[in-house]
Amino acid sequence: MFSVSNLSCSRGDKRLFSGVSFTLAPGQWLHLEGDNGVGKTSLLRILCGLSALEDGEISWKNQSVAQNPDDFRQDLAYLGHQLALKEDLTPLENLRVSSAISGYELSVPEAMSALAKMGLRGREQLPVRVLSQGQKRRTALARLLSSRAKLWILDEPFVALDLAAQEVLSGVINAHLQHQGMVLLTSHQAVALAGAGHSYRLTA
Repeated sequence: MFSVSNLSCSRGDKRLFSGVSFTLAPGQWLHLEGDNGVGKTSLLRILCGLSALEDGEISWKNQSVAQNPDDFRQDLAYLGHQLALKEDLTPLENLRVSSAISGYELSVPEAMSALAKMGLRGREQLPVRVLSQGQKRRTALARLLSSRAKLWILDEPFVALDLAAQEVLSGVINAHLQHQGMVLLTSHQAVALAGAGHSYRLTA
């Protein structure tokens, strides 16, 4: 269970949001909605531990994340606006390095299969710096195919993807949910995912 209780966030003198509370159980998804500037990305960064928690509590497996942050990070996969790719490495190398950092080895065939599924066949050995923005995003998203994390937090994952890639990503997310994973995401596109889910609108 992933639980958020009474979170708030300010930027300078401006209160972005307050009183944010929700829960996610295995197999469930939550679509975070809200106008531009209301703090959706700020909330996701707080949930991932990339920004400081001002008020409220975040719990994982019925325990405060603050008490056991390492356990939470092992169960978390985060994709933000910054794709966290090494430009001088290839997509294949990026996937294998990312898996090693997460504590497990991803074989070359497994990595090649993930990249092919995301439409990158033939580009696995090119430096990431020569790829288009859409291809870079596909490389970052390919990490989800090999991820063992239970909780996925995705900030606008469908951006810069064509319709075919959006359908592939929806399938990847649905497979994760069907295996009792959890997904929290923002998206300007309509979201049609499997399993139990709902929307949460963020307001000031």
